[in-house]
Amino acid sequence: MNEFKFINELVKTLEIKDKDVLVGFGDDCAVVNCGGKKLLFTNDILVENRHFIKSKISGRDLGWKLVSVNVSDVVSSGGFPRWANISIAISKEDIEYIKDIYLGIKEALDFYKFSVIGGNTSSSEKLILDFFLVGETDRYITRDNAKAGEKVFISDYLGLSRAGLELLLMNKDRYEDFELKLIKYHTRPVARIDLVNLLKESASSCIDISDGLAGDLGHISRLSRKRIVIEENKLPIHPLLKMYCEKYNKNPIDYILYGGEDYQLAFTSSKDIGNCFEIGYIEEGEGVYLKTECGNTKLKDIGFSHI
Repeated sequence: MNEFKFINELVKTLEIKDKDVLVGFGDDCAVVNCGGKKLLFTNDILVENRHFIKSKISGRDLGWKLVSVNVSDVVSSGGFPRWANISIAISKEDIEYIKDIYLGIKEALDFYKFSVIGGNTSSSEKLILDFFLVGETDRYITRDNAKAGEKVFISDYLGLSRAGLELLLMNKDRYEDFELKLIKYHTRPVARIDLVNLLKESASSCIDISDGLAGDLGHISRLSRKRIVIEENKLPIHPLLKMYCEKYNKNPIDYILYGGEDYQLAFTSSKDIGNCFEIGYIEEGEGVYLKTECGNTKLKDIGFSHI
């Protein structure tokens, strides 16, 4: 089942008539004009055995990750997090693990500087965590405003989280130090809240990289009705990812393009951005292409599917 086609079918029945809703379905955040302020709304759900395996991630890291993945959406929309609600569904066996999750949530709230102000609790055979976050901005950024002639940037290295996940799933008795560092990129991502002001000043469009660079840039391409060209020789390869790919005979470019769960940012701008990686450009057309020495290849518009 194609997740995004399925979502589009569902939301056809939910017509938005409120004139104060500036951005609705289909972006990292919904945007609402509230008394002159622009509020950002997002939520993410983490389901046991679909998004995480309890034996593979500590409760504290899971709590941190739950907060960070939501903050990343607000950041990519040009805002800062303000208030959140959390809903949980747990079994009796989850009690101690949930206590550790809340320690991780508290640690993340202190780091990102906002508060959880409410929520709900139910029972379930699987652990389910749902986080609803409200952010605020004076200039929101969407996915549909990329312009021909602009450059494409990523905020940092990609592919590390996927390598970390694969290492976790190997069930090794012993990990090398560099492998433990890769695992941490997967279990404890940090949303790029440090870049909010830069994005508001410079970005024409933006998306957080949660489902893989190729798939997420595909959203910008479709909504902006522009072609995105990624230049392979400009894709940065982190030394840890290089070590991993050499050890396990993998192609690092595959991890960069299709990795997912990095929670870095991909954005477009007409300016030169010194502290981010320039990886390509925007032109008239459609689709996402990889430019190599052999020419341009259209990339598969695939990413992680939640259904």
